[in-house]
Amino acid sequence: MSVEAGTDPLNPIDNETPWVARQIAEYVATDGEKPTFRGGAPLLLLTTKGRKSGVWRRTCLIYAEDAGRVLLVASLGGAPKHPVWYLNLQANPEVYLQVGARRFRAIARTATADEKPPLWDRVVGVYSDYADYQLKTDRQIPVVILDPVDD
Repeated sequence: MSVEAGTDPLNPIDNETPWVARQIAEYVATDGEKPTFRGGAPLLLLTTKGRKSGVWRRTCLIYAEDAGRVLLVASLGGAPKHPVWYLNLQANPEVYLQVGARRFRAIARTATADEKPPLWDRVVGVYSDYADYQLKTDRQIPVVILDPVDD
């Protein structure tokens, strides 16, 4: 018996944006060895539960690491609004990650104002365009901390 796509975090619906869908497919096919983003920025797969739909969805994002935690930036390229994945994890902080061949569950939270400066420096060090994205928008771009959960 098959599980309907999106009803289970292990069988999510993939981001349908064509270039993101290609990244996800290549990531899954190579266990995370490919692709990387511009400038060699590392990528992971993030699966979140929809805040309205309850559907599990997966996207491909740049990440950084800090003391065993995973860091994400909710930039949306400097758009005036937050990305949907960020809104979803605010409502449902339990997420699923694939980093390379490693798959695990994590709990997401937004870095506090006190925590953010050194974390921001770390993520900008991985992908410098984030600094430009912040200049393009009036909103404060969040840094998300993902703490792995031991199962």
